[in-house]
Amino acid sequence: MSKRKIEIFDSTLRDGAQGEGISFSVSDKLNIVKALDSFGVDYIEAGNPGSNPKDMEFFEKASNLKLNNAKLCAFGSTARNGIHPKEDKNVKALLSAGTDTIVIFGKSWDLHVEKVLNISLEDNLKIVEDTISYLKSEGKYVIFDAEHFFDGYKSDTGYSMKVLEYAIKGGADVLALCDTNGGCLPNDVESITKEVIKRFPGIKISIHCHNDTGCAVANSIIAVGAGASQVQGTFIGVGERCGNADLSVIIPNLKLKMGYDCNGDISQLYATSRRIADISNTQIDNNRPYIGKSAFAHKGGMHIDGVLKINSSFEHVNPESVGNKRKLLMSEVAGRSTLIAKASSIVPNLSKDSKEVALILEKLKEMEHYGYHFEAADASFELLVKRTMGLYKPHFNLVLYKTMGEFPVPVGGMPASATIKVEVDGKEEITAVMGNGPVNALDLALRKSLTVFYPAIKDIRLTDYKVRVLEENSTTAAKVRVLIETADDKRSWSTIGVSNDIIEASLIALVDSIEYKLAMNE
Repeated sequence: MSKRKIEIFDSTLRDGAQGEGISFSVSDKLNIVKALDSFGVDYIEAGNPGSNPKDMEFFEKASNLKLNNAKLCAFGSTARNGIHPKEDKNVKALLSAGTDTIVIFGKSWDLHVEKVLNISLEDNLKIVEDTISYLKSEGKYVIFDAEHFFDGYKSDTGYSMKVLEYAIKGGADVLALCDTNGGCLPNDVESITKEVIKRFPGIKISIHCHNDTGCAVANSIIAVGAGASQVQGTFIGVGERCGNADLSVIIPNLKLKMGYDCNGDISQLYATSRRIADISNTQIDNNRPYIGKSAFAHKGGMHIDGVLKINSSFEHVNPESVGNKRKLLMSEVAGRSTLIAKASSIVPNLSKDSKEVALILEKLKEMEHYGYHFEAADASFELLVKRTMGLYKPHFNLVLYKTMGEFPVPVGGMPASATIKVEVDGKEEITAVMGNGPVNALDLALRKSLTVFYPAIKDIRLTDYKVRVLEENSTTAAKVRVLIETADDKRSWSTIGVSNDIIEASLIALVDSIEYKLAMNE
């Protein structure tokens, strides 16, 4: 017997936009719509046209999009008290957005009705019914968001249920139960959702959770188990305060763990999440389930040995099923089998007892003892393997470098300069560049000098730069580890450098980064 169909409702562009540090341009919103539609969600709540001109401009431009999977939704509040919905400016704006589906929110907690709206409980019921009824008369598919429903249910069960009843009388197609404050725990969400479904059989119920107790995903999943057939959330969990229910976790759980039928190509989950994060200018935590870079990373020798023999021994799903990939981490706790697996992807046909493996292992231990940490620097590890085995020829030779700082910093000027001399096939190039500090100046100078020989270097950019002090008691003479992440239009990679001189450590990582890019191009 097949399971129920569960609809996926994404609110990244509306609720997600309320997250701290997030500000979407109209172009950003259009690009996220395309990404979500390509992935295959059912609904995209794209903004509140009555709240700001930017959302109104978005809906005008979005009307020209040809969506294959998703339905765009405009979001707004019920009409104001004492004003017919036909005359209410926010309701007019909702209709002018031109979407077939409208999400309307109304109060379902007596506290908000009497203390925030300052109206009577009866007037609120009339507003809910009249607003929905008017939108239905205009031919719209209406999703009613019962704001603060779970808190309202706990405060006055009879009234919160009556709000739903009046929404149904108005003709609502879907009732969304909202844990707006995000304070509910799964047992409450489950029992209350069951009561709603029992009271209103045949009505489509949606669940909308926030993550203020860390339970938004669990609450959403348990509501589906209780009978809800639509889940609202944001694709990477962004949203006000602690965020919204994370659809990048919910969707694979529903499909892979619970067997529900829901739209969305989860083989594109990783790529879509990264695309939305890039547009949103947000960071996806490495340990995020399914889509984190460490979601399928293995470090312990026994774990790696097990997963190489039977992947299910230490992986709950196949990484490829969600578009991610397995990652084997090189460290002092990884065994010889880890090294074989890792190195074999670089240099095929290595045997466990070969001389080459012993050399690589010896070099690895020597460098890790010095302070290197290759589990976070795959590109540097690959170069280490090839150099140790004599399989790598450098693309350039760094002949000399010199940096100079300036104090006080000139107004509007660059506080440091760097001079670099490189040699490629007997030809030398000297470059001097100003930068925001010595490391930035070195980075710019190195790339500028090498672009003469390798134009492809123009494509790369630094995306992250981390420094860690390795010897706390040595103060300013301490050894430091620099980790750099670099990207081009197709991929990203990490390199590492260690030295008592932070500038030298940075330069080691920068040189590896460029060498790796040039090697990839070959």
